[in-house]
Amino acid sequence: MKIHEYQAKAILAQYHVPVPRGEVAFTVEEAEAAAKKVGGSVVVKAQIHAGGRGKGGGVKVARDASEAAAIADKMLGMRLVTHQTGPEGRVVERLLVEETLPIERELYLGIVLDRVQAKPVFMASAAGGMEIEEVAAKTPELILKESFEPATGLAAYQARKLAFGMGIPPTSVNAAAAAMTALAKAYVATDASLAEINPFILTKDGRAVALDAKINFDDNALYRHKNLLELRDINEEDPLEVEASKHGLNYIKLEGTVGCMVNGAGLAMATMDIIKYAGGSPANFLDVGGGASADQVKNAFRILISDKNVKAVLINIFGGILRCDTLATGVVAAARDLNLKVPIVVRMEGTNVDQGRKILLESGFNFSVGQDMRDAAEKVVRLAAH
Repeated sequence: MKIHEYQAKAILAQYHVPVPRGEVAFTVEEAEAAAKKVGGSVVVKAQIHAGGRGKGGGVKVARDASEAAAIADKMLGMRLVTHQTGPEGRVVERLLVEETLPIERELYLGIVLDRVQAKPVFMASAAGGMEIEEVAAKTPELILKESFEPATGLAAYQARKLAFGMGIPPTSVNAAAAAMTALAKAYVATDASLAEINPFILTKDGRAVALDAKINFDDNALYRHKNLLELRDINEEDPLEVEASKHGLNYIKLEGTVGCMVNGAGLAMATMDIIKYAGGSPANFLDVGGGASADQVKNAFRILISDKNVKAVLINIFGGILRCDTLATGVVAAARDLNLKVPIVVRMEGTNVDQGRKILLESGFNFSVGQDMRDAAEKVVRLAAH
């Protein structure tokens, strides 16, 4: 789950990561009031779940409250397009109004899970303000890394090592190190999957401050954090993904034309790969899970073909806990309810596979059967191209 910058900064502040003074605003009047409260010049920042806001016109400096109100009037309701939103952009519904700071240096701090080490890894770079992917591609030597145990957190010596590695002046090392260890505490305590501060700045008066903040949470751990669930903004999420989450389905919308319904994340990824290998492009990742009911399958199929880009569907099931006849029943029910138009290719093996195939063949719908994964992928790609 993603959250907005102002929400991430509120969480970081709870763990004593220094952040600028600021307030969220949903109206022009609130933006003006926030600017007056902060005082002096302020930064008005569009709040959407995407990076690159500054380049897209979503970050503006105002000299006073009156100018902040004028900026807010133009920014609220605008469709902000960045390299992460795609050409459709995102509508700006809220703003962060915060103080400007005298920036001396811009740095990068981030934490992700290293699945090879099975530990969080803390990344730091002197190349702040840039996309970390760009830094990794062009100057990987600028990215410093320290893995740490979640139970003990980032050690003080590790934080100081990173600080000196980034060339932070000795007078600011302790402040920067304290912010780093606090960021690591926030990451572990909230079950985050990503925590990023870009840029993390040193000010001309010697402070270390998180000028931006991004936190993503592990959905599987949210049952432990009811307060974090309240931060979810479904307006920033794809409507089909929101609908899928209501039914406990793992669905991610992509840009292709071949819809995929699979049980098991590994098989789902292999299915997407073989569709690409056959010359097509998957329209989604959809794992209905091992224990899905016929009703869940029906809802999954309904969500899948609600995507207007889907021209054909590949159902690839290995029947184990999810029996093939259960899946077939759900698919047929959804096809009847939705007046199915797109062609369907089915490849299934495993528990009750003969019953499943019989249900599909006797349904009255024109289901194609793939003999194996390759055959099924080639068939669905051909059908999607027509």
